[in-house]
Amino acid sequence: MRVSCLQENLAKGLSIVGRAVATRSTLPVLSNVLLATDSSRLKLSATNLELGINCWIGAKVEQDGAITVPARLLMDFVNSLPPDRIDMELQTRTQTLTLRCGRYEASIKGIDAQEFPIVSAGDEDHAVAVDAQTLREMIGQVSIAAATDETRPVLTGVLTDLTADGIVMVAADGYRLSLRRADIPAPGDAEAQVIIPARALQELGRISAEEQEPVRLIVSQSRSQAFFRLSSIDLITQLIDGSFPDYKQILPRSHNTRTVLNTAEFQKAVRLATLFARDNNNIVRLRIEPAGDLAPGKVVISATSSELGSNVGELEATIEGPALEIALNGRFLTEVLAVIDSAEVALETSTPLSPGVLRPVGGEDFLHVIMPMHLK
Repeated sequence: MRVSCLQENLAKGLSIVGRAVATRSTLPVLSNVLLATDSSRLKLSATNLELGINCWIGAKVEQDGAITVPARLLMDFVNSLPPDRIDMELQTRTQTLTLRCGRYEASIKGIDAQEFPIVSAGDEDHAVAVDAQTLREMIGQVSIAAATDETRPVLTGVLTDLTADGIVMVAADGYRLSLRRADIPAPGDAEAQVIIPARALQELGRISAEEQEPVRLIVSQSRSQAFFRLSSIDLITQLIDGSFPDYKQILPRSHNTRTVLNTAEFQKAVRLATLFARDNNNIVRLRIEPAGDLAPGKVVISATSSELGSNVGELEATIEGPALEIALNGRFLTEVLAVIDSAEVALETSTPLSPGVLRPVGGEDFLHVIMPMHLK
């Protein structure tokens, strides 16, 4: 193999695939990244057997070939090089990759590419094309509610329902639930209901930040893998096997009080209260007071810490329904308000012990349910 590429392109490609490199594995080759020529491009691949990423970068290929080299060493070395052309040459007999850039040269010992697991994308005939910006929004709004505790694996994933009516993504960790719909119908042969690991979706959101073309989503016929194809990147993830809880049973069907607040002001007030709530299980109190004869409706947001002190904030609000005081997790509130891009947000409540529901005002595609916290 003899190939040349720009340092900045190789560094960017390695940063994309590097997140799929296995950190602890009994197979040494999984700690490596695969470099392989592919027509007039250089293909980079990494996998930990649960997540795999392929990335293609522009290159001048003089001789075809492939090699795997230690990912961490290669990334650190390339990132330290000047922004110049990198010439790479493989000595097949010794499985050694030589890199030259400006006045720098290194020889890195690798492992034969034949030992690297195949990381390939699925059948394009069963693909659902999703607008990249819409997909990033969906991932951001839903993945915050996925569990990080591995005791219930299905809750670490995002239920993804592909139907002729569109896509629905749902995540829940037992304390909150996020649901986002998108009017992107799936072809009949692409309809599926699967659980995609939230970590894989978050990685997809990261690597698709500059993507302009639609992302093609493919679910394997065996329902064991999902493939996401971008213009120069493939992401492949194993799906989570199991039954996702019936989320429709969790969604409140009615409410007594509806409170509309300015999203940015609400987020700022909650963030301030959370500073004092951190030592008290993140308990933030919301006292909802409807408008009186002379006074407008308001929400008083407060938090108390026996060691740090207390904080009180007051916001004007449009309130329909009776007064109410409810305690919610300040961190959960902060995270959901950060992914709502509408100017105003509606908080729907029934009783102090019933879940609260947040929705963007003017948008019906997203809702977030937060379980209340019990006050002594």
